[in-house]
Amino acid sequence: MKRVLITGGAGFLGSHLCDRFIKEGYHVIAMDNLITGNLKNIEHLFKHPNFEYHHHDVSKFVFVPGDLHYILHFASPASPIDYLKMPIQTLKVGSLGTHNLLGLAKQKNARMLIASTSEVYGDPLVHPQNEEYWGNVNPIGPRGVYDEAKRFQEAITMAYHNFHGLETRIVRIFNTYGPRMRLDDGRALPAFMSQALRGEDITVFGDGSQTRSFCYVDDLVEGIYRLLLSDYALPVNIGNPNEISLKEFAEEVQRLTGTNSQIIYQPLPQDDPKQRQPDISKAKNILNWEPKVDRAEGLKVTLEYFKQALLLD
Repeated sequence: MKRVLITGGAGFLGSHLCDRFIKEGYHVIAMDNLITGNLKNIEHLFKHPNFEYHHHDVSKFVFVPGDLHYILHFASPASPIDYLKMPIQTLKVGSLGTHNLLGLAKQKNARMLIASTSEVYGDPLVHPQNEEYWGNVNPIGPRGVYDEAKRFQEAITMAYHNFHGLETRIVRIFNTYGPRMRLDDGRALPAFMSQALRGEDITVFGDGSQTRSFCYVDDLVEGIYRLLLSDYALPVNIGNPNEISLKEFAEEVQRLTGTNSQIIYQPLPQDDPKQRQPDISKAKNILNWEPKVDRAEGLKVTLEYFKQALLLD
């Protein structure tokens, strides 16, 4: 049986990856220090014979006994609200954490996939963003702790690939949504949805003309799974190219929830990207992947999750 280590395994994306690899017949080792993850996301797996959970911070030395075939590095604060509160931890998990895991992959002769991000493109001057674009990032701005951690993560991963011949994969993840997102995540979708369900004003930053592209989590997981098992070592964008302005998206959430909440506008945070849309030509050509879940369909499932989460909040 193949064994896979998933760091950030109790997080939003990590927990869905745990589910997928259990379903595919792997032995899954989830690792998380729970600074943003939640054991509720994986508690349904605790009794599964092929699942284990390790409470650990990967910024410190990582030891996993026995064989290891794959490592998926998804440990990191991932929303501005988190990495602005935890700037040092964000930088450490992207640098020291990635270094520790690459060392483990080398020792175990395991293939390692890192979760990079569309944020490596910063506030892009190219639209849509393709993998050859080098980005427009402010390294010392408030978002720099996340953006540069991920850019360093890509650089050290490619160094291990080129220098040590390590099998590595790099996924650049664009905005993703679905069940298990945190209510207080701070990103557009959880913020809009929880505000609408509570009957609060829906807060849009700037004038709402900035765009995002939302990919349903099941589609993303499929893309990551295909990339891991592919032979392609350079970065690949995985996301949904269906672009929408945040004003339109807030109105969509208004209609979906049937709320009386009004949309209000607040100043745009520093270095907030004005456009986000992935060019997924590589994913289509190399992985034969493209998103399948329509946003209306995905939002209905996500809304039901948020309703339940608010009842338990």
